[in-house]
Amino acid sequence: MLAIVAAIVFVLALLFDLADVTSDALDYQTLITLGLLLLALHLAGVGAGTDWRARRSSRRRR
Repeated sequence: MLAIVAAIVFVLALLFDLADVTSDALDYQTLITLGLLLLALHLAGVGAGTDWRARRSSRRRR
């Protein structure tokens, strides 16, 4: 999910760069940094679903 959000942020950064949209708080460099952060979180496994039912059942077997 985070990789999809990162891709959308990269597309927005590209559009901002091509259209020369500039503002103080949100420019294409900020969006690229946000996209890289989201991509790094995705690669680190943040946001990955965990099967909690499998963990509970493995604890009961012990």
